[in-house]
Amino acid sequence: MKRIVQGVAAAAVAALALACMDTTSPTSEEALALSQAFATLPAGFTFTTNSFAANESVGDAFLPRMDGQGGPGGPGGGGHHGERGGLDRIDGHGMMGGLGPEFFGGIGFGRGFGHGPFGGITLRGTCAFNSGNGRVECNDTRGGLTIVASASYKTAGGTVQQAPDSTTDAVSIQTSVTGTVTRRDSAVSTINHTSNRTVTGLSSTATQRTVNGAARGEESTTGKTDSGVVFTATRLVGDTTTGLVIPIVSGRPTYPTAGKVVRQMKATVTLAGGSPTTRERREVITYDGSNTATLVITTDGTTKTCKLPLPRGEPSCS
Repeated sequence: MKRIVQGVAAAAVAALALACMDTTSPTSEEALALSQAFATLPAGFTFTTNSFAANESVGDAFLPRMDGQGGPGGPGGGGHHGERGGLDRIDGHGMMGGLGPEFFGGIGFGRGFGHGPFGGITLRGTCAFNSGNGRVECNDTRGGLTIVASASYKTAGGTVQQAPDSTTDAVSIQTSVTGTVTRRDSAVSTINHTSNRTVTGLSSTATQRTVNGAARGEESTTGKTDSGVVFTATRLVGDTTTGLVIPIVSGRPTYPTAGKVVRQMKATVTLAGGSPTTRERREVITYDGSNTATLVITTDGTTKTCKLPLPRGEPSCS
């Protein structure tokens, strides 16, 4: 596996618009199943660039649990063995799939490419520079998924580079993840994810970094629940970062002082013989230059406003 130091990406990309769907009030088994959908991310989504907590697992596709005992993907679960922060874990900041450390001051300061928040990226698999489009292109396979990624490296003056170095100031990353994941319980998920991220201000003389990007994902799963009920489930996830500014200051943690992050997920479960039921959750983080970001969470039309202390704080909600 070829590693290229993490950089990040060029120009804002459009936000994911999740399709509108009327939400019915889930009851009995559906209620339990849908309560678990937001505790993890679609399988393979962490191979894209997004604001969620990173994880190498590709096998945590959503499985509705009907025994009320939680577990992987269950209430409060953070993926396998708590690898990814669940909705009520402090390390996940009480948010879907956890929050990446760059977004709350969890990465130390550092100047230059490969250092500090959003300082680099890992490109997987076999990589080669394409002189036709000026991008490093890579292909890899993991757990039944195909990962296709490319990166563009440029100096502050706009000169295209075949590889990053100390003069690299801007990086754009484009990623797609497609394929099929089969769980140990024989549930099968079809995956289709894409992302695009741009970071500028990566040179050793830059005093701040600016990040724009978006990711979208879709996971469609068929299988049986713990109690043997046949189900189909879909999860749509969207993630947009707009105008995120992070000062690079020596001697203290660096966290965003401007910009907005919008994260949303829609989960639909259909049990055999039943009708589809759907839940939606949306999280908006707004940075205003202070040491407290505003977090607005809307679940099935009900909204609460929270404060996220920076750096490394735990949200408090009203």
